[in-house]
Amino acid sequence: MQPALRRVRSGRDRKVVPRPDHRLAARAGRQSAPRGAADQDRLKPVLSVEGLSLAFGGTVAFAEIDLAVGAGEIHAVIGPNGAGKSSLINAITGLYAPGAGCVRIGEAAFARVPAGRLAALGVARTFQNLALFAGLSVRDNVLSGLAAARRAGLWAQILGLPAARREARAHRDAAETVIGRLGLAAVADRPAGRLPYGLQKRVELGRALVARPSLLLLDEPMAGMTATEKAEMSGFIQAAREDSGAAIVLIEHDIGVVMRLSDRVTVLDHGRRIATGTPAEVQADPAVIAAYLGLADADADAETA
Repeated sequence: MQPALRRVRSGRDRKVVPRPDHRLAARAGRQSAPRGAADQDRLKPVLSVEGLSLAFGGTVAFAEIDLAVGAGEIHAVIGPNGAGKSSLINAITGLYAPGAGCVRIGEAAFARVPAGRLAALGVARTFQNLALFAGLSVRDNVLSGLAAARRAGLWAQILGLPAARREARAHRDAAETVIGRLGLAAVADRPAGRLPYGLQKRVELGRALVARPSLLLLDEPMAGMTATEKAEMSGFIQAAREDSGAAIVLIEHDIGVVMRLSDRVTVLDHGRRIATGTPAEVQADPAVIAAYLGLADADADAETA
C-alpha cells in the first residue's frame, strides 16, 4: 500500500491556497477526532505557512510552500543543498520578504513577519552559522535571549529600583536553569568565543530557549558536530520540547537524526515541496528517493567524468 502523503501540484495553477488541515499539526499518532474546545485549541497550528514563495531576481528560492506545525511537534524540513530550507526559515522570521503567500504565527497572519516582533510573538531561532557574542560569557549570551522581555525602564535599572531588581533576578534564574540543563554550568563564566564548536552550538540553543518560546526554529543545529555531540544535542532538543511544549521546526542534513527525532518531515527539492508525512512515510516515498538518489547519481557521474 502506498504511503498516504500530501502531494503538491507543480506550476502556478492555484491562486488561493487553502488553510492547512489542522490534523497535520497534531503530533504523530494522534488519530482520534478532537473533542471539545480544549482539543480544538491543542490541534491549532502554532505555525502555518500558506503558499509561500520567494525569489531573488530571476532565481526562485522556493515556491508555493505549505507547512503546518502544532504545539509539541518536531517538524523537520529536509532536502538537498540549495533546496530552499534556510531561505524558508529566513522568510518565516521576516529576514526575507516573500513574494507571495502568508505566514501565520498563532492567530496572527503576515505577508511579511515583522522581525522586530519575533520575541513578542513567542518565536526564537538559531542560525546556520554561529551568531554569538564571542567576547561575552556563556551566561551573558544566554541572558541576551531575554533582552526583549525586559519590562523595567532604563532609569529603573540604573537606580536599582525594586521592580528592576526582581526582574534581573528572575532573568538570572531563568538563564541558570537553561545553562544547567544544557550542561554548560562549568563554562558559564568563560567567553563563548573560546569554547569548542559543539559547546558554542549549545550556547546558541540556550539563548533561544531561555525565553521559553512557543515556536522554535533550528537551522542546522548539529552541523559540523561529531556523532556523540549530535546525540547530545538531539537529547537537548527532545527535552526542550517535553519541557515547554514548543513547536519546533528543524533543518538538519543528517537523515538518521531527522528520522529518529522528528514527528513529521517535509521534503523540499529545487524550491518545491515534494512530500510531507511521518518519517516512515517520507523514507518510502518514490519522489523523495528519486531526489536523493538523483543527487547521488549526479555525483557519481561527475566522478566518472
